[in-house]
Amino acid sequence: MRLINVNAFLDFENERLTRHTTLLVDIYGADLAVIEYAILSHCWGAPAEEVQFKEMQGLARMGKAKRKKLRERIGYQKILKSCEQAFKDKLDWVWVDTCCINKESSAELSEAINSMFRWYESSKRCYAYLHDISDSAFPSEEDQETFGQFNGWPKWFTRGWTLQELIAPRDIQFFNRTWDCIGDKKGLASTLTKVTRVPEAILKEGLSSARPSVAQIMSWAADRKTTREEDRAYSLLGLLGVYMPMLYGEAKNAFQRLQLETIRKSNDHSIFAWDHSGDIGRIGSVLADDPSFFRDCQDIDKLDPDEFISRLQIEPLFTEKEMRKVSPKRFLTFSVTNGGIEISLPVAPYCGTPSILRAWLACSCYYHATPMTIDLAASKSNYYRYFGVVDGIARPLLTMDSSFVASFPVR
Repeated sequence: MRLINVNAFLDFENERLTRHTTLLVDIYGADLAVIEYAILSHCWGAPAEEVQFKEMQGLARMGKAKRKKLRERIGYQKILKSCEQAFKDKLDWVWVDTCCINKESSAELSEAINSMFRWYESSKRCYAYLHDISDSAFPSEEDQETFGQFNGWPKWFTRGWTLQELIAPRDIQFFNRTWDCIGDKKGLASTLTKVTRVPEAILKEGLSSARPSVAQIMSWAADRKTTREEDRAYSLLGLLGVYMPMLYGEAKNAFQRLQLETIRKSNDHSIFAWDHSGDIGRIGSVLADDPSFFRDCQDIDKLDPDEFISRLQIEPLFTEKEMRKVSPKRFLTFSVTNGGIEISLPVAPYCGTPSILRAWLACSCYYHATPMTIDLAASKSNYYRYFGVVDGIARPLLTMDSSFVASFPVR
């Protein structure tokens, strides 16, 4: 991790240091574990307004005229104000994404993106700069007049990367345009929940305090935007606890890869529960195209296998006698193969339409006891997500062992 030396930067700003001053320092391993640092969360401005790594690296050797011009940039002021605030907070180090990552190195960029959640989580304090708030107080209600193009709230709440930057840090201080503190995460938790749909308990206690389902996490990102399409997926890596290389240029395939990596490490069926209300109605892969497919999934909880078996018996289709034949272990794992996703599910064909099946998932809406279902269309040995109208009643095939095994092509 590369950090800005706060004292060195402020001394340089006040022209008290020489051209040999080192403003950026690489810190790793055990040293990083004991260092306390502040971290900036903000919305990027125009690229020409931000200070990049090479500019920061060469700042101490920069000529006065060029340095004066650099200081006029909005991005430089964000770095300066972050350092000044860190100095007040008795913190010696600051991390700012614009200038602390060498984005010309694909390896360094990939490492940084995969480490981002952990870096924010390990920070002593996060400074969230809300550049479009002029008032001295955090907005308590939607303001369409001021923030109309951002759903009535500051732009910071609409960006993809700032979701993990909101959840990961233990301590966030929010600042307005003039860098006046207008609140902190714990004190504003109820308002932040209203804005973001992230539960108040997670904002106060962290992600591990009440591990949400995959579908819930995806739902929080449903309406957030990123400059690069791939970043809609990459910005969720830390929240889902997965790692994968960055391949800019892959477009929406990045979100498909994210889902496959999540499946490889998780047995959370809620990843298949997107668009359970049928609003999108896309027939095809069981994988979603992007986070917006999970927009209505904020109330979905995952079920452990024993609870899943127990709740299936609420359905009149499943008798206790039939369910005793089923081992909960069947639902503990599913895997990604070269043929697609292989998963064990209870399925039931519709009367008169045997190629269309209802499948029960080990997840439920918190206000419903019964497990969630999705419809699948069978084609030979493969199954696809189906949203058409089906006549007839689904009749279970729980006594047929093969009915539990579904292969989902990923495209």
